[in-house]
Amino acid sequence: MKKNELRRREVLRYLVEEFIEHQEAVSSKQICLKYLPDCSSATIRIDLNKLEKGDMIYQPHTSAGRIPTIKGYREYLKMVQPKFIDQQYHENEFLRNLLVQYYRDTPMALHYIMQVLAKETDQLSFVAEPQISFGYLEKLDVFHISPRKLLFVVSLDSGLDKTVILNIESEINPRQLKIIVRRINEELGGLRIYDIQNKYLQEIQNKIGRESALFKNFLSGLHHALSQISSYYIHFDGNMNFLEQPEFNERKSILSFLGFIQRQDNLINLMKRHESGKDFSILMGEDLIRPELVEYVIIYSRYEIYGVPGYLGIVGPVRMNYKKNIPLVRDFARTITETTKKGMMVKQNVRNQ
Repeated sequence: MKKNELRRREVLRYLVEEFIEHQEAVSSKQICLKYLPDCSSATIRIDLNKLEKGDMIYQPHTSAGRIPTIKGYREYLKMVQPKFIDQQYHENEFLRNLLVQYYRDTPMALHYIMQVLAKETDQLSFVAEPQISFGYLEKLDVFHISPRKLLFVVSLDSGLDKTVILNIESEINPRQLKIIVRRINEELGGLRIYDIQNKYLQEIQNKIGRESALFKNFLSGLHHALSQISSYYIHFDGNMNFLEQPEFNERKSILSFLGFIQRQDNLINLMKRHESGKDFSILMGEDLIRPELVEYVIIYSRYEIYGVPGYLGIVGPVRMNYKKNIPLVRDFARTITETTKKGMMVKQNVRNQ
């Protein structure tokens, strides 16, 4: 790469970092004085003009400096990513201890980890609960709430439990329920939840034929219960600091942002579609589809709990500290995955007693 091209890339990097820190359009004079004192303002202006023609930056007003475009941010991220490959979160041991302490209550451990991530980044953090359809059924428990309302407790071999309350079509007495649940556990215990939903429940239905309408109704209720608890559900957490950023100065911006994060199905689909296969992924600009969301970015990583996948990340303005936040998201997800490999947390817990 030619010398002037290398300098132009550096000018873009300095401009992005200056804008991230000070939230104001950046002039050639600022870059010259603070970062490249051996270059003249005229030279930097030429670089800025070429970057603007390349759609990396733009000038919001005639007399103003420049600010990065989405394309400029993407180019900046390519430049800085190698710089934090070896960077590590300094409190990984604290995260591990949280997971060990709450190894019987994984949702609580994830809640506390999400709070730490929000505090560290000053952005809105989120956790998409583990996708249990990847897990294996250890045991099904079902309890009466009323004659036609049941509480289903699905326990995975990993130690995760999921519960859901459902109405069923026919009344079922405690003795009948006990017999049906025992048969379900005998036939389906040890099988993957996804396979139970999409194959084995139908096979059982075909086997019983018309012999038991009650059993068929229960199987229909069980299928509904598994469908409900198998979907990702996103939890958000953040202190009010993230709303103090200038991007949220207008009521319209806040409402647009809140409307965006409330569409959980859209968020999950976006994360699945754009998952990079690396240890973190970034959604910005046209990735978010809607033009009013161009000012926002999602940084997220896929984690696994006992082999069951979920997502963890942050949502915030596109003007954020990527060099700090990307390694945090990456390391939080990595720590969850490494600490919750089967047997790990219980063994560590025993050692620490």
